[in-house]
Amino acid sequence: MKALKSLPAARVAVVFTDIDDTLTTDSRLDAATYGALEALQRAGLLVIPVTGRPAGWCDLIARLWPVDGIIGENGALYMWHDRDSGVLRTRHLLEPDQRSANAARMAEVRDRILREVPGCALASDQFCRQYDLAIDFCEDVPALAPQDVQRIVDIMEQSGMTAKISSIHVNGWFGDYDKLSMARLMMRERYGIDLDDEAERGRCVFAGDSPNDAPMFAYFPLSVGVANVRRFVDSLAHAPGYVTDQPYGAGFAELSRHLLEHRGHTA
Repeated sequence: MKALKSLPAARVAVVFTDIDDTLTTDSRLDAATYGALEALQRAGLLVIPVTGRPAGWCDLIARLWPVDGIIGENGALYMWHDRDSGVLRTRHLLEPDQRSANAARMAEVRDRILREVPGCALASDQFCRQYDLAIDFCEDVPALAPQDVQRIVDIMEQSGMTAKISSIHVNGWFGDYDKLSMARLMMRERYGIDLDDEAERGRCVFAGDSPNDAPMFAYFPLSVGVANVRRFVDSLAHAPGYVTDQPYGAGFAELSRHLLEHRGHTA
């Protein structure tokens, strides 16, 4: 991973970012990091969080944060607040009947995990999820051992689910999608930007911190890990191209400053 100062920022127009432990510090969004988001948007960059957090959180974030939209539940949907009409809009990947059928299957997996992996818990935000099952292994419970976290993944995968580890949860869902597939769909549908085009992809930055960000790290040449990504370096399928000096929200603020200081400059 290269130092952030070597990241070419002149042509960057889109900032994708994870939320937990990338924007947040000790589970909170501080004023400096929120201000970094606002500064990027005011400078004319598109700002789009890409998160495993649920649809209910996405509703609030799309309405209240200085962002242009949000991808939620690890790529199951995206939302944006239509400023002209004042209406919140959602693009779902699956139809309601398929979501209901998947929910019934996930309930069986949930019960098995809670029975077979002592110490884990259903994520506190599960009540406002529409697509996935989130199992807490360190947010509101004492941190589980790595082998216990892996056991959660194994049970989900044995049940036919896709399973991804974030910094706080194991998320599982039925379907072949992830953060990257929805980012590509959103950019094509909302902005007419084809991320398969190498030049367009090179105008995007992604910031993240954990294993479920690996598809984004691999796809975007300008991928950035906030410094705490180093704790996952041995378990990342793909590491980010660049890394900040500071961890958590301070790392994202560092990235924001770098982008704004070099915006419009030649490399």
